[in-house]
Amino acid sequence: MEILYLDPSWLVVNKPAGMASVPGGGEIPGSSLYEQLQMVYGKLWIVHRLDKDTTGVILFARNAVTHRGLSLLFEKRAVNKIYHAFLNGLPPWTETTANYSLRAKVGHKRRTAVDQQRGQPAVTHFRILKCFSSYVLVEAIPETGRTHQIRAHAAALGFPIVGDRLYGAPAGQDFSLSRPALHAYSLSFQWEGRTYTFTAPYPQDFARLLEKM
Repeated sequence: MEILYLDPSWLVVNKPAGMASVPGGGEIPGSSLYEQLQMVYGKLWIVHRLDKDTTGVILFARNAVTHRGLSLLFEKRAVNKIYHAFLNGLPPWTETTANYSLRAKVGHKRRTAVDQQRGQPAVTHFRILKCFSSYVLVEAIPETGRTHQIRAHAAALGFPIVGDRLYGAPAGQDFSLSRPALHAYSLSFQWEGRTYTFTAPYPQDFARLLEKM
């Protein structure tokens, strides 16, 4: 676990793949990132979450006052979150916006599905950063924070994330990447008159994939 920033107000970590952000979901007690960090840094408050297999910037508050303030920023959508991902295929656009309502935990696979009638509003902006022979590296900026939002929106556009079999990535891809190629690259917000931006370098598997591409 790479600590990106530590002060009395918050703790920022570059979350590794394969580790749940918070307890629950059938995980072994004490194995989540939240629990592991508390063993070293004391009491923490959960502000937001990342999927178990998503890497990158995650923020925890270190006191109740900061937790209330940061939670309010997330509720007001005053936090800018930037993700990087590899998508299957070559989109005909350079930039696009997925504006599809989403409903979580659908079917026996518990996927997030597009559901314009019963789903919750969800918006993600995509921009291509690099093009390769059959794939693209994109920047994804979610306006909302629905479960699996970027993964479901990428699939809905017809370009699922590399390695994301749950959302339609082709079988048989061998990039030595055993998870969806999704990384929470940066997090920015205003706090007490200052702008804070935290950036997480790519993990080894994501960086190797970029070299192979």
